[in-house]
Amino acid sequence: MDMANIFAKLNKHQPSILGREQYREYSVLIPLMETGQGDTRVLFEVRSMHMRSQPGDVCFPGGRVDSGDLDERHCAIRETSEELGVEQAAVCDVYPLDYLISDKRIVYPFVGRIMDQSQIQPNQSEVERVFTVPLSFFLETEPEKYKVAYQPMPEKDFPFELIQGGKEYNWNERSRDELFYQYNGNVIWGLTAMIMYHFVGLLKTT
Repeated sequence: MDMANIFAKLNKHQPSILGREQYREYSVLIPLMETGQGDTRVLFEVRSMHMRSQPGDVCFPGGRVDSGDLDERHCAIRETSEELGVEQAAVCDVYPLDYLISDKRIVYPFVGRIMDQSQIQPNQSEVERVFTVPLSFFLETEPEKYKVAYQPMPEKDFPFELIQGGKEYNWNERSRDELFYQYNGNVIWGLTAMIMYHFVGLLKTT
């Protein structure tokens, strides 16, 4: 292939995430609600104990982006509507946050407002219960932070003979911070805490 053909192909290429076809894509929504006193509260779900994945964990409404979704934002609104029993029109002022790439997942977080709180009737097949936390709590409270380390574990037939150092190769151990918020007996951690912490950081700096 000559240079002209090489650069002609590259000129048409739109950059994306390398290996994106291997990633599953999800959207979640941080639902905000205003009280009669003008205070803003954040709504959280507790996942049903019948769920196969992470039963009993605290989370935001959300789920996998379907082929029928117009985009990631539409997915976040649809999932919120399905899980909380509200009409899609009741979820408004929806804005994107920074998206996250982790564990073969791309997660698109959004923040939105639920206008008619009286509509909320959680889908019991997915949601055990819901609760709210004043936004001021997160603005005033730093989460607890703990390190989690990840050590690479090659498969038994890994070709050590092809790499410098063989079985003594110096793999880089990776770690990340796990965040924890505790409020009225509810533990908010993992991806949910990470997204909440990011949102609060934006409010403090912008």
